[in-house]
Amino acid sequence: MIVRIAAVQYLLRPIHDWSGFENHVRFIMKAAGDYKPQFVLLPEIFTTQLLSFMDTSDVVASVRNLNDYTRRYKDLMLELAHEWNVHLIGGSHPTLHEDGRLLNTAYYFTPGGEIFEQDKIHRTRWEREKWNTDAGDQLRLFETPFGKIAILICYDIEFPELARMVCEAGADILFVPSCTDDRQGFLRVRYCCHARAIENQVFVAMTSTVGNLPVEGLGMHYGQAAIITPSDFPFARDGIAAEGTPNVEQIVVADVDLKDLESNRLSGTTIPLYDKRKDVYEHPVEVIKLA
Repeated sequence: MIVRIAAVQYLLRPIHDWSGFENHVRFIMKAAGDYKPQFVLLPEIFTTQLLSFMDTSDVVASVRNLNDYTRRYKDLMLELAHEWNVHLIGGSHPTLHEDGRLLNTAYYFTPGGEIFEQDKIHRTRWEREKWNTDAGDQLRLFETPFGKIAILICYDIEFPELARMVCEAGADILFVPSCTDDRQGFLRVRYCCHARAIENQVFVAMTSTVGNLPVEGLGMHYGQAAIITPSDFPFARDGIAAEGTPNVEQIVVADVDLKDLESNRLSGTTIPLYDKRKDVYEHPVEVIKLA
């Protein structure tokens, strides 16, 4: 089965109201939808663009005030997923729960009107110390008409165990919405996406925010979208099906073939998804003290 993925490098520029955000998203989704993809991926916390017209003098309070727009965000994304007949990984959005917890949640919208969620499992220092967010604790695998997918938000891709868990459960594509402020942060995510693709013989689609905002902690962004493959003969030579130009608003599109993935897992040059020595992992590391 050939699956088309569109990953959006979303430009964070100042806006004056909700309409500015909505118009920007509609423009982006029309541009992506014209390619007729099965999946569209938006970046992590791209809804922080709304902070450009909100009071941000208190960082902890302002990120929680974004929750006032959660309903409108969901309604907009549902409408666009239906309009363009796509499975929309709508980036992520800081979501305040009734118990007071603030989670960085990726929302997955289907063209049939369903909404699913994947919370970020691991928080960065900024999220812990500046935003005072909370961590999610449940991984999910989504069985779609176009393969089995999972969502690992930015920092979560840097933890190999998470990717291995969802891939052993059957994931074909990992979606990685991210938001990074500098090249080092971006490359940490990018290199880990390549590693996870190789380790688990899985496709990985990632994207990032780009642009600037006059908001504390969100002023600068470094980003580039890519659709990454395992490293073997059936796939792109460098393990990159497609990638964008860094730091400009752009849509990156590629077709991936799930049949290539299936055959590579069984008869590839190496088959790391199945070659894992689970028996060894059950034993503690032997520590040897030298004199």
